[in-house]
Amino acid sequence: MAIAASSSIGPLSLGILVVVRLTSVLLVAFTLLAVTAEAAGERPRVGLVLSGGGARGAAHVGVLKVLEAERIPIDAVAGTSMGAVVGGLYASGLSAAEIAAFVESPEWRQAFQEPGPRDRLSFRRKSEDQNFLVDFPVGLKSGTFRIPKGLVSGQRLSQALRRVTLPVARIQQFDALPTRFRAVATDLETGEAVDLAEGDLVSAMRASLAAPGVFAPVEIDGRLLVDGGLANNLPVELARRMDVDVLIVVDVGFPLRKRDSLDSVATISNQMLSILIRRGSDAQRQMLRPADILLSPELGEASSFDFDIVPRAVELGEASARAALERLAALRLGERDYSQYLAARGAVRGGAPRVEDVRVAADSERYERLLRAGFVDLSSAEGLDAGLTTLFGRGNFESVDYRLRESTRGDLLELSARRNSWGPNYVRFGLNLEDDFNGNSTYNAAARIVLADIGSLAAEWVWDFQIGSEPKVATEFYIPFGDSAQWFVMPQASFDLRNVPLIEQGVRRAEYRLRTTEYGIDVGREFSNWGEVRAGIRRVSGQARQRIGEDGVPAVKNFDLREFYGQFSYDVLDNRNFPRRGQYFVAEWRAETPSLGSDRRADLVSVDWLAARSSGRHTGVLWTSFGTNINSNPDTIRSLFPVGGFLNLSGLAPDSLSGRHYALARLMYYRQIGRGGEGFLNVPAYAGVSFEAGNVWERRSDISLGSSLTHGSVFLGLDTLLGPVYLGSGFGEGGENTFYLFLGRTF
Repeated sequence: MAIAASSSIGPLSLGILVVVRLTSVLLVAFTLLAVTAEAAGERPRVGLVLSGGGARGAAHVGVLKVLEAERIPIDAVAGTSMGAVVGGLYASGLSAAEIAAFVESPEWRQAFQEPGPRDRLSFRRKSEDQNFLVDFPVGLKSGTFRIPKGLVSGQRLSQALRRVTLPVARIQQFDALPTRFRAVATDLETGEAVDLAEGDLVSAMRASLAAPGVFAPVEIDGRLLVDGGLANNLPVELARRMDVDVLIVVDVGFPLRKRDSLDSVATISNQMLSILIRRGSDAQRQMLRPADILLSPELGEASSFDFDIVPRAVELGEASARAALERLAALRLGERDYSQYLAARGAVRGGAPRVEDVRVAADSERYERLLRAGFVDLSSAEGLDAGLTTLFGRGNFESVDYRLRESTRGDLLELSARRNSWGPNYVRFGLNLEDDFNGNSTYNAAARIVLADIGSLAAEWVWDFQIGSEPKVATEFYIPFGDSAQWFVMPQASFDLRNVPLIEQGVRRAEYRLRTTEYGIDVGREFSNWGEVRAGIRRVSGQARQRIGEDGVPAVKNFDLREFYGQFSYDVLDNRNFPRRGQYFVAEWRAETPSLGSDRRADLVSVDWLAARSSGRHTGVLWTSFGTNINSNPDTIRSLFPVGGFLNLSGLAPDSLSGRHYALARLMYYRQIGRGGEGFLNVPAYAGVSFEAGNVWERRSDISLGSSLTHGSVFLGLDTLLGPVYLGSGFGEGGENTFYLFLGRTF
């Protein structure tokens, strides 16, 4: 009977049956060995393999959650790219819940965005984005233009990883971490896989994650390293060499797209890369043994760059691990043994550093004064992170970092800074366009050349050039001084041309072309990165030529002024284009005085204040401005404040009114209707309305609420790469109505 049955199923089917039976026997044997080992006090050593996969790698966190809940110990971790980050964080002693909180936090999302949050910039860099709207500086080196090595510098990612791994920062051998660890990177020169087993933990994680073109490469021991997924995305063989008995392998992979979605250069290039990476992963899978456990979370075609999927990916990782609980159960520890395992991990992690000595790395000695002044609080992760933020926000550095090393007296803190490899000199561009669809239009194109990193305190020589309706050439030499490098002296000079209307009783009588030359010197101080105060002496001379106007219009006197100048500025806005939170305040005073040789005496004061608050996609903005002339000569055109245009009494044409005193208040509301990558034209988009009240006056005695004008607008705003773009309509209480197309700063 048995022989007849065998003959009926055929040789091929019989062979398959034998293989299946043999596999089952082997699985039982390995399980029995594991149980026997545990009974003898020698539990099987478990290795965890975490693949690369970008945002998809958040599924690794879900797997770790289940392993912890099931009391399954991990003795060694090998990871690539995002797997190296999750694995490195776990190896540093963090729990799955702590890692989940970290990768789901705004800090983690911002680490992959460039440019970074505006509140991390120095005050000087904040003031630069007032007129130079293209937020992508181009390096200028040896007479050629250069761009950064990656779209994302990686500084904020390094900072975030430094903060959460600080308790183990002094450990140089990865075998000495709470859990043994290996990270895989790729040598950019040779293409070889590089297994990182020692050195700086954060640098190892950063190198493994450094996707070429996205992140700048990381240099370790003279090798230029990038994303390990290019050479070994699923390091099974590496983990096997870490003295383990069984592997838990989590492969979040790179999905292959269907034919109908391969419709662009980007998608086809990504498909090609995915094919190459999957081929290497398939080869690693062939090395798995029957007792090893392979988990493949069902992530579908979720993008590796879409960090909105992180919470969902964590859930899918949990589901994948729970589906394998029957096999994972053989690795479970009792409560007492697992408590001992956790205690051992916690003991290695230790506590906060005890910094007893500070030194500057040999390759960063030229920045020693800046580095020592920038790091004030050395006793906590938050204090060290604040030092990194302060120095990197200056904009001169490609990276600012620290390392903790053991010494006989305590911890040694080594500080380092590396100047921009694509600079340090750079160029920024700006563009301004305004059209009211009624024949009135202006345009300006600007460029700023910054000769940076001059001397040990990183002085800057700046040149501004502008062409268009208001040509301009200006230069300033910013020279910081003092122990904190927050004091500065700044000689400056400028020449510009602009049109100034002469308006009498609401009627434009003439328009003048005003030629102004100004030079002087300021002394000031920055306050952290939120404010600045400065004072100086300047000479301003101007010549006015009538461009348009009636015969008999009164002549406008040319001027030659010497003045004292003072300004206080405060800026904590999160965004200069469409602020959602924070405040901006600037108060300016000019005192023209005959004692300096001025041809008249006058005081001009102006104040501008803006505050923004948001809830969800809704934002409210209160913006007020006023200016006044004290003892001013009424026939000096420089004393006039023009009013009119978008958000400046929007129902009027630009510069329709002018006077020696003015006041404006605006209340605005806008709602975000699209984020970058979604919504209108794939850029952040806003729909809004404004209510505006104010006027200009010749005499202060005329200023009253009853004489103010009421206007408003509705608008659509787009936050583009070239700057903010507005399309709107303004209206006034007298029936005035205008339309606007505006590219450039309005706030």
